[in-house]
Amino acid sequence: MAKKKKHHDEHVDESWLIPYADMLTLLLALFIVLFAMSEIDAQKFKQMASAFRNEFTGGTGVMEEQVPIPSPDSTPIPDAQKEVISKEEKEQLEAAKKELEQLEEMEKKINAYIETNKLDSSLQTKLTENGLLITILDNALFDSGSATVKPGSIEIGKKLSDLLVTTPPRDIVIAGHTDNVPISTANFQSNWELSALRGINFMRVLLENPSLKPNQVSASGYGEYRPKSENKTPEGRAKNRRVEVLVLPNVSLKAVQ
Repeated sequence: MAKKKKHHDEHVDESWLIPYADMLTLLLALFIVLFAMSEIDAQKFKQMASAFRNEFTGGTGVMEEQVPIPSPDSTPIPDAQKEVISKEEKEQLEAAKKELEQLEEMEKKINAYIETNKLDSSLQTKLTENGLLITILDNALFDSGSATVKPGSIEIGKKLSDLLVTTPPRDIVIAGHTDNVPISTANFQSNWELSALRGINFMRVLLENPSLKPNQVSASGYGEYRPKSENKTPEGRAKNRRVEVLVLPNVSLKAVQ
């Protein structure tokens, strides 16, 4: 009996290793989390934080492979969708290039007419992302304080109307502008009325061309409220008194501007 008792006394109790191993596992998880934070990697931090939380709540342990947490910004675009997007963008770019070329050709013809008739001081053209802008200073079309197109200037409108005919047709917007010198007559109570009627009357000259359809053309007046130059000098006021003809593109030109 004494012999058996002695053998039992020599047995070492190792049950303390279980909580010790758990503590080491938790410390390992803590250091991994701290390391992930020091690297400032949000993806790793989310994964380590999830592992750490699982360890506290009886998870399977930090050494097992974690499921990656997808980021909304990193969702891959399927190759088929990329091809569709690329094809659409390419088609839009090609259409914009073609539209730009056609408007450039129209601008060349108008500039040739301006040069031939020595109208450089009265007519200018500019190609913008909004379309082809043709500016006609008021002294080329109207007498001071009048909205009636001068008889000698009607030919300008008729020639311009021929150059504005395109295939396919494009919308045309006509706008009248004035300087800021107040006007108050029996015909016009303000510059607003004067600018609007000048735009309308010039539109009527253009529409004498049967190839331009009324549903393609519109007119408006902005008075003194969209100046191109300061109204402090006679030269600046002269630039502000104008009629603008904007030929709108059939497709956006922003892709090639």
